[in-house]
Amino acid sequence: MTEASTHHIRFTLNGSEVSADVKANDTLLNVLREQLGYTGTKRGCETGECGACTVLVDGKAVNACLILAPKVDGRAIQTIEGLAKGAELHPLQKAFIEEGALQCGFCGPGMLMSAKALLDEIPNPTEDQVRRGISGNICRCTGYAKIVKAIMKASRQMARVGGEGA
Repeated sequence: MTEASTHHIRFTLNGSEVSADVKANDTLLNVLREQLGYTGTKRGCETGECGACTVLVDGKAVNACLILAPKVDGRAIQTIEGLAKGAELHPLQKAFIEEGALQCGFCGPGMLMSAKALLDEIPNPTEDQVRRGISGNICRCTGYAKIVKAIMKASRQMARVGGEGA
């Protein structure tokens, strides 16, 4: 690989500064998983249809398979690995467990990140807003009812503690 074909990028990943040498056509998904070892972000369809690779870029939910790594230079990325605070699960993670909202777990990281982006934007969403907020994420196991219930529960719990854990 010649020097002209790579880009040195720096960005904040789950609150820590990181850097990577990437090719112009490397996706954020590939850099996260293969260079940086953040395998919680799942590789699904790689066409932006399933949502398994959803991460937050500057607080907005994006498909990591569709964003080129050089485009995240200087930005803030949050993955599923950055959702919990140490051993303390995020209220969304707790609610997903309590409501049985995950079965195989493949869609879970992307679903949780989409839900986080939604609750950051709309702290007290309606059920319809929740369904729209996760509409880019495909789950083949649960039928979505438990996922929606878990997100609504987390919203109520976060409101009681003043958004703490968000």
